[in-house]
Amino acid sequence: MTLLAARREPPPAPARTRSRPARLVRDIARYRWLFFLMLPGLLYFALFRFWPMWGARIAFKNYIPFLGIDGSEWVGLAHFREFLSNPDFARLLENTLIVAGLSLFIAFPLTIVLALLLNELRLQVLKRTVQTLVYIPHFLSWTVVVSITALLFAIGTGPLWTFFSWISGTDANMLADPDWFRPLILMQEVWKNTGWGTIIFLAALAGVDQEQYEAAIIDGAGRWQRVWHITIPSIMPTIVVLLILHTGQILNTGFEQIYLMSNSLNRTVADVFDTYVYFAGIEQGAYSYATAVGLFKAIVGLVLIFGTNWLAKRFNQQGIF
Repeated sequence: MTLLAARREPPPAPARTRSRPARLVRDIARYRWLFFLMLPGLLYFALFRFWPMWGARIAFKNYIPFLGIDGSEWVGLAHFREFLSNPDFARLLENTLIVAGLSLFIAFPLTIVLALLLNELRLQVLKRTVQTLVYIPHFLSWTVVVSITALLFAIGTGPLWTFFSWISGTDANMLADPDWFRPLILMQEVWKNTGWGTIIFLAALAGVDQEQYEAAIIDGAGRWQRVWHITIPSIMPTIVVLLILHTGQILNTGFEQIYLMSNSLNRTVADVFDTYVYFAGIEQGAYSYATAVGLFKAIVGLVLIFGTNWLAKRFNQQGIF
C-alpha cells in the first residue's frame, strides 16, 4: 500500500524561474560596469549612425531647405532613376570598382602576407621594431600623405619622379596624368594601412596551437609547408570575416584621399561615388539627388555583405551572421 500511495503522489512542482525582464535587470546590475564602458560606443552609433538615417528621407523628396524635410514634396524614386540614367553613372561605377578592386585584391592580400612575415620573425626586438615602423603611417592624415606624395613626385625635384622618369624615359606630370592616378592611390593605400591591418591577423596567429607546429616539424615539414598547411587554415575564419566586411565597403573608396589626389587633368579616372556626392550635394546644392546616390551605395554594400556571407557559408566557412 505504501508503494502504491507513493506512485500516486504527483511529481514535485518545478522550481520557478525568473522572467526574462527580471533576468535582464539582474544581468545589467551584475555587469553594470561593462555596460557603462559600452555606453560611449552605443551613443556614438545612435547619434552619428542611426539618427542621421532619419534625414535620408530627402532621397525620396524634392528637398528645399526653406520648406524643410517635412514640407518638401515627395517624388518617390525619381532621383534614383535620374542617377541610374545619368551618362556619368557608368564612368563613376567603373572608377569606383577599379579603385576598390585594387584595394581588395592587392592591398588586402598584402596585409595577410605582411602578417605572416612578421609572425615568422623570431628575434623579438626586430619584430617589435618592424611592427612599430609599419604602424606609424596609419596615424598620418590623408592630407599629410598626399603632401608627401606631392613632394616625392614633384616635377624636376621629386626623387621618385626622377627615378620613374629615368625608367620610362618621359617627363610626364605623374600627379596630373590619368594613367598614374590609380597606381599612386594604391601605393598610398598600401603604405598607410597595410601595417595597421596586420594587427587583427597577428592576434589570430597568436592563437594557433603550437603543438601542431611541433608535430609538423617532427614529421619533417619545412617552414613553407607549416605556413601553408597550418598557419593559413588556422586564420582562414578571420580572413573570411574581414573579406566580407571589405566587400561590403567596395563602393566606399573614401572621400578625402580621392578628393585630394584629383584635379582637372585626371578627373576622368578620379571621379568616384564619394566625390560625386560632394560635388552634387555641396557644390551644386542637389541635396536630394546626392542623398539618393549615397543611399544607393549603402544598399549595394548591404547586398554585397549578405551575398558574400552566403558564399562563405556555401564553402563551409564561418560568416559574420
